[in-house]
Amino acid sequence: MRRKSFQGMGCPIAGALEHVGDWWTLLIMRDVLDGYTRFDELERGLGIAPTMLTSRLRTLVEAGLVERAQYSASPPRYEYRPTTSGRDLAAVIVALYAWGSKHTAVRNSQVTLVDQDSGREIDPVFVDRHSGRRLSEMNSAFLAGPEADTFIRTRLDPELRASRRRRRRDAH
Repeated sequence: MRRKSFQGMGCPIAGALEHVGDWWTLLIMRDVLDGYTRFDELERGLGIAPTMLTSRLRTLVEAGLVERAQYSASPPRYEYRPTTSGRDLAAVIVALYAWGSKHTAVRNSQVTLVDQDSGREIDPVFVDRHSGRRLSEMNSAFLAGPEADTFIRTRLDPELRASRRRRRRDAH
């Protein structure tokens, strides 16, 4: 069954999900970024069916997140190396790690994020580059950008957003 495409939604989150929003993608990227670049390593480490892995790797190559490089001619074997775009996805994976460690039953007792240079555990915190404030402590909102179409401008209109918040508050 073909899933819905998010391509026309005009939202960077929807655009990102177009590339990494399926079941296996972020786990494959986690392992590729961690140095597991060969098909057999990924298959064994993830416990994923070979046909599913082949399909997901093809999608990651097409999306520009990994590049396929031959490392053996006979028999032909390939490895999958992260591109710059793929390496940029590491921050998203670390954010999911941090959220999962805090909010799910799977705590970080089996997997710990460390600084490879010092060996110290990392406690990831996401901050605004300009103010240095933690994102979780900021009162942030998505607003329509300069190229937003009418649908996005209406959907993200600050007055309509305030009205929705008042309705929710009054309902409780």
